[in-house]
Amino acid sequence: MSTTALKPADIKVFSDAAMAFFGHTTDKRAAVKTAYLMDRRDAVVWSDFQGMIELGGRYRGSVAFSAPRGLLSHVLLLIGEGDYSDASHRDIVGEIANQMSGYARRHFGQTMDISPPRILTKPGDLTDVAPGAVPFVIPLMWERYEANLVVRMTSV
Repeated sequence: MSTTALKPADIKVFSDAAMAFFGHTTDKRAAVKTAYLMDRRDAVVWSDFQGMIELGGRYRGSVAFSAPRGLLSHVLLLIGEGDYSDASHRDIVGEIANQMSGYARRHFGQTMDISPPRILTKPGDLTDVAPGAVPFVIPLMWERYEANLVVRMTSV
């Protein structure tokens, strides 16, 4: 079985999706900080709310977006939403995960299998659909908040 090398652009597509969400939804751009390999299981990248998509096809893996409550509350305020419940916060991370799905479909092609976005409640909810893949962490800054994308993909 031949493998396809994972390229930086294959990872960047997800940060582009998150940045586009903030730019289009709030008119305030996010900034990408230096990405790194998460070489420890206990690295702190988990926050108050998480949304995840799983990928299948030529590449297999998952992408999770994790953000603090304050960031999501600020987004809700800017879009004129008056409901600051946990459900509204989960809706925002779900929207960001959904945007990542659309970008992934355009980048990787229509044959890529992409799960509907899932909301995760604890780190143990992450499924290991890409055994052996070391996760890339892409920190994002929006306003004064930091969020993280965790991209765990391998080629098949």
